[in-house]
Amino acid sequence: MTIHCEAALVDGVVEAGVRLDADADGRIDGVALGVAPQPGDLRLGFALPGIGNAHSHAFHRVLRARTHDDGGDFWRWREQMYAAAARLDPERYHDLALGVFAEMLAAGWTAVGEFHYVHHRPDGSPYDPAHAMELALAEAARSVGIRLTLLDTCYLTGGIGKPPSPDQRRFGDGTPARWLARWESLRDALPADTVLGAAVHSVRAVAPDDITEIVRALPADVPLHVHLSEQPQENEDCVRAHGLTPTGVLDRAGALSPRLSAVHATHLAEDDIRMLGDAGVTIAMCPTTEADLGDGIGPARRLADAGARIALGSDQNAVVDPFLEARGLEAGERLASGRRGRFGPAALTDALTASGYASLGLTGGIRRGALCDLVEVDTASVRTVGADLAQIALAATASDVQRVVVGGTVRAASGALAPAGAGRRRGTEPARLLADALAAFPLPSAKE
Repeated sequence: MTIHCEAALVDGVVEAGVRLDADADGRIDGVALGVAPQPGDLRLGFALPGIGNAHSHAFHRVLRARTHDDGGDFWRWREQMYAAAARLDPERYHDLALGVFAEMLAAGWTAVGEFHYVHHRPDGSPYDPAHAMELALAEAARSVGIRLTLLDTCYLTGGIGKPPSPDQRRFGDGTPARWLARWESLRDALPADTVLGAAVHSVRAVAPDDITEIVRALPADVPLHVHLSEQPQENEDCVRAHGLTPTGVLDRAGALSPRLSAVHATHLAEDDIRMLGDAGVTIAMCPTTEADLGDGIGPARRLADAGARIALGSDQNAVVDPFLEARGLEAGERLASGRRGRFGPAALTDALTASGYASLGLTGGIRRGALCDLVEVDTASVRTVGADLAQIALAATASDVQRVVVGGTVRAASGALAPAGAGRRRGTEPARLLADALAAFPLPSAKE
């Protein structure tokens, strides 16, 4: 497959006449700049490299616009999230993920890191056949055509020093050894096109010695993710129990390294920022979720200046729009600092593309050897007309995404899945897929 882009962002620079050769594995085999299209080329207008969603919980989509009327905080919202998790089974999980992943792909996310911890039956017993929940997610992603990095998550305790609550029983494997054994068997069960990563849910859910055991046992090339300091209470409980901040616990456990992605990192001490930067950790910011849950504004600019890499994620999927995540990152910085341009357009595009992909164990960008994933953006919509193309991330929304290419193949166009996707059987519109899934997924509102 050969693709010609009228213009494309290549390493942050707008280049005209970009022609890409994709090999049989869906990787870029050659890049030519300033050239005309040839007969038989797939012809795109203005394109960005593939956009990586560094942090998602697909099932949280059930809570969109159903948790606002009674106020509350993160911890109240979490109770409603547990109620959603209790209603999942492999079939419902598959159908819901199918709709969420379709929404993501049509919005311009070409790869997703699914932070997955709903492993077992509600009573904690394993499914038969094994890995039914994980395979449901993998099949949904394959059907839609989005790249999936399955971040299989270790979740052992209900809080620091506390056993799992009844709501949490299905998340855990009891011990790090049992989680590792299940993770190893999952490697053989997943389809070849799914990347298997790993996650430690948080220092609330995995004890320090258990984090050490997991870090030492996982192969060095496996992406590792963790929720970090999303709430002040997490920090207070951790310092009280261990005499260290959550970042300090991860440092002592040997978890801080370039393969680690720390999600949120909202409430950090100066020493935390230094440690994360020195280790070259990726910080997966989720601005729309952090705003929705009232988490606070994280120190993204200081983390980047310290040496951390910034990526972006949709987290609870209250919003599925990569451009709004990018603008949310910059908007938070502006509101906190009173200054504009804290993250310039090139830095925002990098957070969406190359850094997002790296967080998921993938090679992104428009260059030889990278995955041939592209997002075509309308440059003449009411939002984007007149924009400097290098700054398109500060103007566009998901509504401006025209075609989405994954592995050299068009997988979505004009807000719908391409005909080869699973949507051909059930309707190609993500809204229809979601409506079907949510109709079979009743959940009481916050007042019921």
